[in-house]
Amino acid sequence: MTHSGFTPQLLNRLRMRQIVLMLAIHEHRTLHHAAEHIGLSQPAASKMLHELEQTLGEPLFDRVGRGMQLNAAGQAVMNTFRAISSNMTALSRELNELRLGSAGKLIVGSIMVAAPDLLADALIRLKQRFPLLSVEVIVDTSDRLLDLLRNGKLDVMIGRMPDIASVESHDCVFHAIGEEAISVVASRDHPLQYQAREGAISFSALLAYTWILQPRGSPSREMIEQEARSHHLPLPQGLIETTSILLAESLIAHSDMIAVIPHSIARHYEAHSLLRIIPYEFTHTLTPWGSLVHRDRTVSPIAEEFLYFLKNREPAV
Repeated sequence: MTHSGFTPQLLNRLRMRQIVLMLAIHEHRTLHHAAEHIGLSQPAASKMLHELEQTLGEPLFDRVGRGMQLNAAGQAVMNTFRAISSNMTALSRELNELRLGSAGKLIVGSIMVAAPDLLADALIRLKQRFPLLSVEVIVDTSDRLLDLLRNGKLDVMIGRMPDIASVESHDCVFHAIGEEAISVVASRDHPLQYQAREGAISFSALLAYTWILQPRGSPSREMIEQEARSHHLPLPQGLIETTSILLAESLIAHSDMIAVIPHSIARHYEAHSLLRIIPYEFTHTLTPWGSLVHRDRTVSPIAEEFLYFLKNREPAV
C-alpha cells in the first residue's frame, strides 16, 4: 500500500471513540479502569483496542503485570492522538465562544518571572488593540503549564522547556525571551542578615531554617535540588511548597522562614521594604524562559498579536 493511499484510508477507519479509549488507557494504565472511565464494558473496550491495532497494523501496548505500557508504535500514535484531543478541546472552546457572541478569549499560562513587566506590557497593548477581548492568565510552574498547553487548555505559555530532551518535548515550539536569576529572601530582621555582615552566607547556614519552595518538578525546584547535591547536603525537612508569592511573603513576614523566588520579584519586594535578599550566590542557573505554543495547533491571529507584543516591547518614554 502506498503512503498516498494509506492516509485517507486510515482517516476513514479511525473513530473518535478509539482515540478516547487510547488516551484513557494511557492515563489509567489498565484496560479495566480505562473502560470504566469512558463508560464501556471491558470486553467492548478490548474489542475496540484490537480493532484499532488492526487498523494501524501494529500492537500499541506491552502488557506489564496487570498494567499496560506504551511501546514505540504506541508512543508515536499517542503523540498524534493527544494533538487531536488538544485541537478538539480548543475547537470546542472557540465554537462555544462564537455561540455566546463573544469577542474572543485568550488564555495565557505564565511563570512568575514574566508577570511583573513583559507580560503586563504585552497585555496592555493587546487590550488597546482588542478592547472587547477576554483574557485569562494562569500563573503556575513551567511543568504544570506545559501539561495545560498540551491538553489544549492554554493558547500560549510563557515558561521554560524541560531540561531533559524527550519525544514529547518536540510537540511544542519554544522561542527564548530572557533569563532570570533566583534569590533567597527572608524577613527584614532575619538572623541571616546579621551573619551576612560577617561574610558570605553558606548553603549549610540556610539549612537551619524552614524553606518555602516551588513544588517538585518545577525548573527552580530542580535547580535548588541540584544546588544541594553539589554541596553534598540534603534539603531541609518540613518544606512548604507553594507557587504563591503572596503566601510566601506573608509567611516570611511573620517567621524566620526563607524562600527562593525570581530575582526581579525579590528586588521589587525589597524596594518596598517588605523583605530582604539574602546574599547567597547560587552555583547553578535556570534555563532561559520564553514563549511556547503547540506545534500541531493553529495559532490564532490574536495569539500571534500577543506573541508579537511579548517579543517586541515598546521602549519606555
